[in-house]
Amino acid sequence: MARAATTSDVFNAVAEPRRREILTLLVVNELPVGAIVAALSLDQPSVSKHLRVLRDTGLVNVRRNGRHKLYRTNAPALQPVHEWASTFERYWTHQLNRIKERAESKMKQIKEFGTSPKEN
Repeated sequence: MARAATTSDVFNAVAEPRRREILTLLVVNELPVGAIVAALSLDQPSVSKHLRVLRDTGLVNVRRNGRHKLYRTNAPALQPVHEWASTFERYWTHQLNRIKERAESKMKQIKEFGTSPKEN
């Protein structure tokens, strides 16, 4: 099966680490390209290319303010990614709870017996 175009698929768009950095930066503030370039120490053509992909997939919104374009993350467009990732979040939460229970059990044994059962 052919891979979906980066400009049409949210998952492909966020697969690129620089785009995720841009989305994270823009979730807090609406910024022009120059501020994104400065904040992430990237060159302007690269940032513009990434912003175009993010805009084409609907992950960022852009508005004009005079001669400047201001970009902001469109968080609702990330819903499919969130829903997919939440499956793994439930798995990791379960795994972390198991680790916590084992650690608490081991600490209880140490307090009761002074040592770990394996040390005996």
